[in-house]
Amino acid sequence: MVKPINQIAMESLNKIWRMAGCDVNALNDIKLTGGDPVLSSIFRVGTAASATIGAASLAAAEIWRLRTGNRQEVSLDCRDASIAFCSEHYTRIIGKPRPKFWSPISGYYRTGDNRWIQLHCQFPHLREGVLNVLGCAEDPDEVQRAVAKWDGLDLERRCREDWLCVALIRSPDEWSVHPHAEALSVLPVIEIIKIAEAPPTPMPSDISRPLSGIKVLDLTKVIAGPVCGRTLASHGAQVIRIGSAHLPVLESLVIDTGLGKRSAFLDLRLDSDSNRLREMARNTDVFVQGYRPGTIARRGFDPEELARIKPGIVYVTLSAYGHRGPWSDWRGFDSLTQSASGIVYEGMMAAGREEPHPLPCQALDHGTGYLAAFGAMAALKRRAEEGGSWMVRVSLAQTGRWIDKLGRVDGLSVINPEEKDIADLLETHSSPWGDVLHVKSPEVMSETAPFWQTGPVPVGTHDAAWV
Repeated sequence: MVKPINQIAMESLNKIWRMAGCDVNALNDIKLTGGDPVLSSIFRVGTAASATIGAASLAAAEIWRLRTGNRQEVSLDCRDASIAFCSEHYTRIIGKPRPKFWSPISGYYRTGDNRWIQLHCQFPHLREGVLNVLGCAEDPDEVQRAVAKWDGLDLERRCREDWLCVALIRSPDEWSVHPHAEALSVLPVIEIIKIAEAPPTPMPSDISRPLSGIKVLDLTKVIAGPVCGRTLASHGAQVIRIGSAHLPVLESLVIDTGLGKRSAFLDLRLDSDSNRLREMARNTDVFVQGYRPGTIARRGFDPEELARIKPGIVYVTLSAYGHRGPWSDWRGFDSLTQSASGIVYEGMMAAGREEPHPLPCQALDHGTGYLAAFGAMAALKRRAEEGGSWMVRVSLAQTGRWIDKLGRVDGLSVINPEEKDIADLLETHSSPWGDVLHVKSPEVMSETAPFWQTGPVPVGTHDAAWV
């Protein structure tokens, strides 16, 4: 059966594609089929997935055309794209129980003024910080009693003083007049900016895959940034994830987003390790970082410095709340951004529930990750054709605002697919943990099917060096 074209997704892709300055003729090479709802939500999550994954896929096809002269057809169905947006929900080690993702005290709590606030306590320092502010033990009931002593806004402000990760549940109307929402309103969903002049950089001679020979430094964790690196790896890039042994990670997410990557440790507090990263940067094509704005710049790795070290570099930066506005330097995660920006509140109202109702997946994370990968590839093509060093800038909040603008759908009665429902979208890779069952790349490309050459590995497995 021929599936209908997803017109809303195609229109959204068209806008993103033009925003990035890409060749509009390439849009004839892609078909986005199916439509929402695939997941249980009033928001067009599947449409967002189709447009962002579609943009990344088409960008890979365009790089293939640049390198070989050959066009190829790209197709993507809304169902498959939606499942890719939920990849961490389905990834597991075969024969072992699926790991628990959320901390026992992460979640939504009633405040003393009868509002909801979300506490994000996934990492030890965040958990300890919240418990210190609340003055209670690590127990959900005790946390609730402590939160009930606070007005919601006061608690959010107090936690922000300690750089903790919380968000008051705001209505869309409340968020619309917030100073940070006003700052975000003038920003596009993705920015691709020339940051320095440089001669054109030819693509590497290896043309076995779209990104063969492209080197990517991935200084990210959790979901958005790692999805960017995973996507680039699926098209043939050599991706090495750089972390630090003293920084915590969520192993389940490492397993899900580590496909196709190597992984090494460098401690940027040490001059020797910073110098080593600089040496690696001299031979890299794409530098992806997801640290809180300003953090890595203070270590000497701001976009302008990287462009000086490696003329022609593509610098991809991801943040929670964007680079403008009063919250630009605040830590954040997908779920917190949903809470602060009205998405959770609107979901709660639509569902007729008294408890917060977030999106059925980390759509802001995944969308931002695919947009970052798209931007990286669009910038690679531009540096080959016109030269320059480039910066790609995205954020969870900008992606959330864009998803909000896609409109609504009657999807609350939909039951989210279980593993048995999506067997055709799953594949396995071997890993040090055992065989990993995971969601495969959802797009279909007529000449260069995306795939990962290797399974995930524990953080710090490899040396910090190119191979």
